[in-house]
Amino acid sequence: MTAEKIPACPVEVALKFIGGKYKPIILYHLFQNTLRFSQLQKLIPQATQKVLTQQLRELESDGVIHREVFPVVPPKTEYSITEFGKKLYPVILAMSEFGKFFLKNN
Repeated sequence: MTAEKIPACPVEVALKFIGGKYKPIILYHLFQNTLRFSQLQKLIPQATQKVLTQQLRELESDGVIHREVFPVVPPKTEYSITEFGKKLYPVILAMSEFGKFFLKNN
């Protein structure tokens, strides 16, 4: 983000990193384990391959996740949280706790 493009609202800054239909869900799962693309597809079946790939690329471009490609056949790709991405843990945890509370009380 360049200085001219940084929003004044801190929530808007946070949404730049986690805003997206599946980004918070991807991060929730990656905070549990390093995962391969196929594992993420199984955990988030409602996401199309195209959208999941796009969301992962955006998270990687923003420095939130790390993508490691292993030179094997067939290709193996793993995704993990970066040190920068770990700063988002309290946000994802709060979302998870709210979801649990809501599910329990409705």
